[in-house]
Amino acid sequence: MNVKRWVALGAAVLLFVVSGFFTLGMQNFGQDFEQMMSIDREFGEQVIEQGTTPGKLAVIQVEGTIQDGGAGGLFSVGYDHQQTLRMLEHAGEDPEVHGVILQVNTPGGGVVESDELHERIVTIQEEFEKPVYAVMGGQAASGGYYISAPAEKIYANAQTFTGSIGVIIQSVNAAGLAEEWGVSLETFTSGEFKDILNPTRDITEAERELLDEIVMDSYEQFVDVVDNGRGNLSRDEVYELADGRIYTGNQAVENGLIDEIGNRNHAIEEMIEELGRGDLSVVEYGGPAGFGSLAGFGSQLMPGSEARMIEEVINSNAGARVMYLYTN
Repeated sequence: MNVKRWVALGAAVLLFVVSGFFTLGMQNFGQDFEQMMSIDREFGEQVIEQGTTPGKLAVIQVEGTIQDGGAGGLFSVGYDHQQTLRMLEHAGEDPEVHGVILQVNTPGGGVVESDELHERIVTIQEEFEKPVYAVMGGQAASGGYYISAPAEKIYANAQTFTGSIGVIIQSVNAAGLAEEWGVSLETFTSGEFKDILNPTRDITEAERELLDEIVMDSYEQFVDVVDNGRGNLSRDEVYELADGRIYTGNQAVENGLIDEIGNRNHAIEEMIEELGRGDLSVVEYGGPAGFGSLAGFGSQLMPGSEARMIEEVINSNAGARVMYLYTN
């Protein structure tokens, strides 16, 4: 065999090998790309303590303002309401999960979103018969307390801000400024209350009465949640505490809003001991590391992305809302 034939044979072998690697690489890339494109199809699960017996506890974090702002899209950051609901649902349905540690670090948020979280937590307890312990971070106020109230045990730092049991709805009143500058908003409505909280005019007494009724309806629902969740407090005691003020963790222990000063490790140890199932593993649910998260991060580096993110925030907060929210 001459030199040319050896060269040709070597080239053929090299081409075959490269072709094989390329094909395999494309198959793997296709699988990885398919997984990356499955935006928010599932969330991650990180083992933070490896146990020696079957079963586990699930740690779920509620961090940031509780508001369904369409998180999960390309420009999403912060709290993801729909994913948090899915995490709670999964923890309830997963037969390997025997209890849930809810880490709460939030000033609260929308009344609807807070109530949706509350319902999922109660479902875990009543339908799936699994305990839920709440561990408060720097703040677990208003809606943060609303979702913590049904927990079998509530822990907090001594200086956690909690409480703020109440309802708020607010809007900017620029009537004086509008009058000074000769600015008016021409509005055509189908009814007397359609443009309630119009920022270019003062609120009427009839509108004030209507809003008071809405606020008090949501307030009574909040009192119901605390009354049902904290069996150590009478309804009258709840009313005394539910005047909107905040409490430190120490004060909340004294008045019965939380059970004890402690952190996540403390809560995990006590739940494992209470369950009596041996040395359970502890896992923490988290966001997906897929294309949605990657694109979201990348989009923040694109020119003009700041303006788009600001626009999203403005749109998601357009209009006055009834909130279980601590504002400072």
